[in-house]
Amino acid sequence: MKLGVVIITMGNRPDELKALLDSVARQEGDPIEVVVVGNGAPVTDVPAGVRTVELPENLGIPGGRNAGIEAFGPGGSQVDALLFLDDDGLLANSDTAELCRRAFEADPKLGIISFRIADPDTGQTQRRHVPRLRAADPMRSSRVTTFLGGANAVRTQVFAQVGGLPDDFFYAHEETDLAWRALDAGWLIDYRADMVLFHPTTPPSRHAVYHRMIARNRVWLARRNLPAPLVPVYLGVWLLLTLLRRPSLPALKAWLGGFREGWSSPCGDRRPMKWRTVWRLTRLGRPPVI
Repeated sequence: MKLGVVIITMGNRPDELKALLDSVARQEGDPIEVVVVGNGAPVTDVPAGVRTVELPENLGIPGGRNAGIEAFGPGGSQVDALLFLDDDGLLANSDTAELCRRAFEADPKLGIISFRIADPDTGQTQRRHVPRLRAADPMRSSRVTTFLGGANAVRTQVFAQVGGLPDDFFYAHEETDLAWRALDAGWLIDYRADMVLFHPTTPPSRHAVYHRMIARNRVWLARRNLPAPLVPVYLGVWLLLTLLRRPSLPALKAWLGGFREGWSSPCGDRRPMKWRTVWRLTRLGRPPVI
């Protein structure tokens, strides 16, 4: 299998980016072509052979990754699978790419692999980085219903069949949108504890737009993908969970503002999943109401 790597950067982590590129270069097996996308920033001082794409403005995470996909031809067609890695991450082991090749070759219906994210100093994996409800044991690999955006591999046939990431999301839930579309098309998603990306432990709320985006995009996610009867159930559950978590008043105001925005603004094409996909998600342990 021919692999490629897409990394998006805003140019503010040159040392971390260099370390990540070095970890990609150390991967066993055939050489991997790498594209670094400057998301509204120039890309400088990369090793020879690394291709760069410089976007005139920050298109957000999905927009930047989609630009990286297209750098490998329409839908990434020049390679069999693409690894998407955060620019402040680091592949912990030299066999990750080879494990990806073997996994995809062994299961032709496997569309997406989610890596385990671990803190480089402690080796610990946060619960939120295990893409399933039963997240107590991050060392257990399993079939899942979503994946981690900056530590994954996607078979490019998935993009050819269901399209890329939703550009308008900008940040938050774009992976789940793609995952639900892929599952609805019959693809499988695996979480692999043995494929590790080192990444410093940082709270997602460090992003200024975090609370607004997770609420707005949650509404868009439901409106785009769920059968009509499940939309109010899914969003009602998440509204209740948000209130039970007792966010600060500024955070709650931002969340409620994003929630309203999600209803009042266009969400893109609506393609509700089949009811058999709803049942499939339920059997995998995560019914699409939470």
